[in-house]
Amino acid sequence: MPTDQERYDQGMAVRRAVLSDAHVDRATAAVTDLTADWQDFITRVAWGDVWSRPGLDRRSRSVAVLSSLIAHGHHEELAMHLRAALRNGLTVDEIREVILQSAIYSGVPAANTAFRIASEVFSAVDAADSGAAHAPAGAAHASAGASAQDASAQDAPASAADEGGAK
Repeated sequence: MPTDQERYDQGMAVRRAVLSDAHVDRATAAVTDLTADWQDFITRVAWGDVWSRPGLDRRSRSVAVLSSLIAHGHHEELAMHLRAALRNGLTVDEIREVILQSAIYSGVPAANTAFRIASEVFSAVDAADSGAAHAPAGAAHASAGASAQDASAQDAPASAADEGGAK
């Protein structure tokens, strides 16, 4: 059985891979006495235990997370996990299908909001791609994963309480 520290270390590695170093650095920099136990908990449990399980790949986990966030109206986490889904290899077309599928089971208003948030996220990704294309030689990122990572760095400042149990 892994120790709490091993679970934390595993969770931090997965959290960084999925959300980006920039996002996690902002979240950990914002930790307070009030939120320190919470950050430890979500890193160990959400990321070290659940996201690290072998039963689903990260793409599949992202589909499940997006569906759940849409269904429960967790809009504050949806943008972050849309970027994570791109980092995990989902395409915009696949994310569109997840949102359409969610409309049937979660309702049209939920999907309408999800499409609005997705449009904002994908516009930021496109802007990051355009900025990289005009950057000095060698600075442009060729992969969609790198573009999503760049865009995630532009996401709203991570608070110490973010990533709340919506993993």
